[in-house]
Amino acid sequence: MKGSQLDYCLSRGYFRMQQNIFTCQYLLFENTVCSVHWLRLVLDNVYYGPKQLRLLRTNEKFSVAIKPFALTDELNILYELYRSSINFDAPESVDSCLLNGSKTNVFDTQMVEVRDGGKLIAVGIFDNGLNTIAGIMNFYDPAYRKYSLGKFLMMMKINYARLQKKIYYYPGYLANKYPKFDYKLFPCEAATEVLDDSSGIWLPFSWETVHVLSAALLDE
Repeated sequence: MKGSQLDYCLSRGYFRMQQNIFTCQYLLFENTVCSVHWLRLVLDNVYYGPKQLRLLRTNEKFSVAIKPFALTDELNILYELYRSSINFDAPESVDSCLLNGSKTNVFDTQMVEVRDGGKLIAVGIFDNGLNTIAGIMNFYDPAYRKYSLGKFLMMMKINYARLQKKIYYYPGYLANKYPKFDYKLFPCEAATEVLDDSSGIWLPFSWETVHVLSAALLDE
């Protein structure tokens, strides 16, 4: 699931789950059925406003490296620390999210490492396609929460993708009336598109569009 094959699946609203791909139109959150809306950013249209530039300046003291994904003890310890600090469901481990015990990875998976000196404080994992990247998971040391490292990792993925001349960045989905996923709009809402499942067409993102698409899904 690499190169143009991954590009095609992402363009149709399919996303990685362990060593497979899936899609969905609804999820149940807090006993409420929420419509799911897949997102992508058109990388040529991304620009950073004052909030994004401020975050980059705040975090410029940290070192950032992009490297092939490796499941290390250091990474596992950081994820356990992160998972113990959150108040929403998350995979039991990085392995259970990406590999589920498999010894091989059918995806071209990379990771962003953020360090404070020699200390690993954040990791962002993504898959490479030919013209795309797909953001899979982000986690960080909760002691650094004030640095908005989840949003920072998204921006680092975007910067990498633009340097690699990619066309789209797929951050996953948001859910109507469930704001915990709205952070995916942070990098550049104006460059974001949302998939119309009924037509397969990607539309410029707006909340009005999401509400229309949501109403159509829930009426089916």
